[in-house]
Amino acid sequence: MKYNFDERIDRRNTGSLKWDVPDGELPMWVADMDFRTAPSVEEAIARRAAQGIFGYTALPEEWYEAYQSWWSRRHHFEIEKDWLIFCTGVVPAISSIIRKMTDTAEKVVVMTPVYNIFFNSILNNGRNVLESRLRLEDGVYDIDFADLEEKLSDPQATLLLLCNPHNPVGKIWDKETLQRIGDLCVKHHVLVLSDEIHCDLVKPGEEYIPFASVSDNCRKNSITCVAPTKAFNIAGIQTAAVIVPEETIRHKVSRGLNTDEAAEPNVFAAIAPAAAFMHGEEWLDELNRYLWENRKTAEEYIDHEIEGVTAIRAKATYLLWIDCRSVTGDSAALCGFLREHAGLYVSSGAVYRNGGGFLRMNMACPRAVLMEGLERLKNGIRAYTEQKKQ
Repeated sequence: MKYNFDERIDRRNTGSLKWDVPDGELPMWVADMDFRTAPSVEEAIARRAAQGIFGYTALPEEWYEAYQSWWSRRHHFEIEKDWLIFCTGVVPAISSIIRKMTDTAEKVVVMTPVYNIFFNSILNNGRNVLESRLRLEDGVYDIDFADLEEKLSDPQATLLLLCNPHNPVGKIWDKETLQRIGDLCVKHHVLVLSDEIHCDLVKPGEEYIPFASVSDNCRKNSITCVAPTKAFNIAGIQTAAVIVPEETIRHKVSRGLNTDEAAEPNVFAAIAPAAAFMHGEEWLDELNRYLWENRKTAEEYIDHEIEGVTAIRAKATYLLWIDCRSVTGDSAALCGFLREHAGLYVSSGAVYRNGGGFLRMNMACPRAVLMEGLERLKNGIRAYTEQKKQ
C-alpha cells in the first residue's frame, strides 16, 4: 500500500477527546480514527498556516466545486451550487434544523438503535423522541415498516431523523428502502433530515445512495447533512455542509443556521474539504481497503475466540456492533467491567436505545492496536462471565 495505516501515532497529551484516558487504557469508543489524514489535506493546511494570519474567512468557489464534483463522481448525485450551505458540523446542523423546522413538544421519529447524540439534539431542544425499532433477524437489521408508518402517522410527528448509512449497525439502505421511506414521509407530511456523514466509509465494491437522489419525493422533502470529517479524520476542523434542494425549506434552514451562528467557517474549514475531495480519493480508497481488512480480522477473531459473542456483519462505517446478549443484557455494566478490569474503553449499546446487550467498538486503528483491543475484549468477557458464575 502507498499509505502506512500501520503507523502507531501517540495521541496522548494532545487534547484528544478519545485519548484523554488513564495510562493503561485502550480507548476504542468515539468515532475518531487513529490514522493521519490524507497528505493532500495535511499539505493544504500547512500551506495556509504558513501565512501566519488567521482572520475572518469567506467560502471560496473551490468549496462548492469540491462537494459538487465529489457527489457527482463518487455518488452519482448532481448537486446544484445553491443547494449547499456551510455549517460548522453535522450535529450543530441537526440541532439547528430541529429548532427551526419543528415546534416545541412535537415528535421526531428515529429508527433505533441509532447514534446517541440524536437524542440529545431532540430532547435538549424541547422536542420528543418517537422511536421505531429496527428488527434484527438472523444477524441482519431491517425496518419494521408497519411500525414506522404508525409512528409517522402520529399528528405530532413532523420530522424523521434518518441515519444513512446507519450508525451503529453499519447498514447501507438500498434504493427501494429509501424510496419507501420517502413516500411514507410525504404521505404523512413528515420532513426527512438525513445524516449521511459516514457515506464514504463503505466496503470496497459497495455504494451508499444519497437519500435526496432517489426520487422527486425524496429530493423535495429532505435536508441532508454531509461532511468529510469522518472519512478524512478531520472532525476537529469543524466543517460540514447541508444540502437542501427545495427552495423554501432551504431558506428556513439557512436562516436557522445563521441565527444560531453555525454558518461561518474557520480558516481551515473550507480548505480541508476542498483538498480532501479534490485530491484525497486514492488515499480514501486505500483507507477503506484497510478498514475492511480490520473488520474481517475482528469478525473472524470474535467468531473463533470469544464464546457467546457475535459481530453483526456490516457494509459501512468503521464501527463494530457486537452482540453480547448471551453474556448479559446489561451492556452498561459490561462496559464498566471491561474498562475497569481489561482497560478497554468501548461504548455501551444501551445509549443507542434498542441496543441493550450490545457493544460498539471503533476499529479505525492500526491492526496491531485492533488485535490488542480484541484480546482485551476476550479476556474481559471471560472474566465477566466467570464473575457472574461465582
